[in-house]
Amino acid sequence: MTAKCIMVLGTTSGAGKSWLTTALCRHYARQGLKVAPFKAQNMSNNARVVASSNAEGEIGSAQYFQALAARAEPQVRMNPLLLKPERDTHSQVVLMGQVSDELTAMPWRGRSLHVWPHIAKALDELVAENDVVVIEGAGSPAEINLSSSDIVNMRVALHANAACLLVTDIDRGGAFAHLYGTWALLPENERALIKGFVLNKFRGDASLLAPAPQMLQDLTGIPTVATLPMWWHHGLPEEDGVFDDKTTARGAVTLTVAVIAYPRISNLDEFQPLKNIPGVRLCWVRSPAELAGLGATDWIILPGSKHTSGDLAWLRQQGLDAAVAAHARRGGAVLGVCGGLQMLGEALVDPHGIDGNAPGLGLLPLVTVFDADKTVRHTQVRFDAGMAPPTRVPGPDMVHVEALISPPWSALAGVQVAGYEIHHGQTRQHAAMARAGDVAQEVLPGGLAWQNRNGNVLGLYLHGLFEDPTALQALFAHHLTGPVPTLDAVFDGLADFIEQHFEPGVLSALIA
Repeated sequence: MTAKCIMVLGTTSGAGKSWLTTALCRHYARQGLKVAPFKAQNMSNNARVVASSNAEGEIGSAQYFQALAARAEPQVRMNPLLLKPERDTHSQVVLMGQVSDELTAMPWRGRSLHVWPHIAKALDELVAENDVVVIEGAGSPAEINLSSSDIVNMRVALHANAACLLVTDIDRGGAFAHLYGTWALLPENERALIKGFVLNKFRGDASLLAPAPQMLQDLTGIPTVATLPMWWHHGLPEEDGVFDDKTTARGAVTLTVAVIAYPRISNLDEFQPLKNIPGVRLCWVRSPAELAGLGATDWIILPGSKHTSGDLAWLRQQGLDAAVAAHARRGGAVLGVCGGLQMLGEALVDPHGIDGNAPGLGLLPLVTVFDADKTVRHTQVRFDAGMAPPTRVPGPDMVHVEALISPPWSALAGVQVAGYEIHHGQTRQHAAMARAGDVAQEVLPGGLAWQNRNGNVLGLYLHGLFEDPTALQALFAHHLTGPVPTLDAVFDGLADFIEQHFEPGVLSALIA
């Protein structure tokens, strides 16, 4: 079996490569073909745990979702090189699912010689095992300062002899210049692989684009094969960052969830399911003013972080530490996930120089000690059936009034959930505080989750809580009027969308 290869290139980052690749994966899978996604190098702190040859490993979340759209098992070969930014000038390097200290320490331009054999081997194996491989590029193929060390764009396209689509974000303006300029900067042998231009995120009457598409074709010989309308709520998570700041909810707002968007936020894609639940308003917050501007906030979530101590320092600089603490004192629900759990404790202790020492927020009597080794695994566990029951907490005036609250996390009592772990460090009770009687309740075995006495503050290492249908049903039973929205329905919606808006016959011609 030798697969036909299609590659989605972009004129810029954020042009729409990831979601178009996902849509193509589902489209060709619906034709009864065996499909696999591929991206040679991804730079993202959104990662998933998948199968590898010797142990579970990490790939970018985009390729994980693309594999599910292709109805294939996600595996490390689909994203052989993952760069996880820890600072503006430093990234952790993950090769074939495993952290490589050697590559992490190596200069950027020096890596290509070492990693290309792994990339080519992974791609060749996928091509040999499938009918179609849908490849995603990175950034722009016309970044001529990087062309000599390219391992993710046209070098991959030439190696796979891929039929390439070049997509641009027309909402930014300058789309035709972006398309023409990208094409013009490519050498002739690379231009020959481009089979169509795609205009993405268009608002308005597509007939008003004329005569530009024909003029562009006259200049380049390449047709514009699709004009894709702006689509805000396609249901797929953003790949690289918090781009969707809209605070609208489906129907009347009955629950407001604020996610703290610190600079090194990771695995933010796991909160996408909250956007699909009627009545839930999901907001990204970067300051106390933004938090206050939401009005009555029900939940505050501290998400994962690729640099926990750095993001904790940022939290304090913004004054969000005090805002989160005040919310917790009022009985408001607080959830910390992975790095967020570590922040909720009393201290971060780093004997190996992994992340950094720092005092925590003090909302849970816990201490995190960073390990040299990284925990990467799938996990299936059951919440303690005796999670904190309703309790009395001070009312808004913090003096005499008390309110009886039922923490939302109590709905998880006895619920079995599946997710994944990606973390350095282990979290345990603060010994001195425990001796003094201040003890957190361990609500998942092995130190995976902890709850405070009142039950309103929950920290857990387990990613994917909101992607588990059982957990969603337990937490949002009053919001759901029908079945929990599924990723499969999202993938089918993406495929329907491109089938409607691509020119007839183009999708078939790409694999002919």
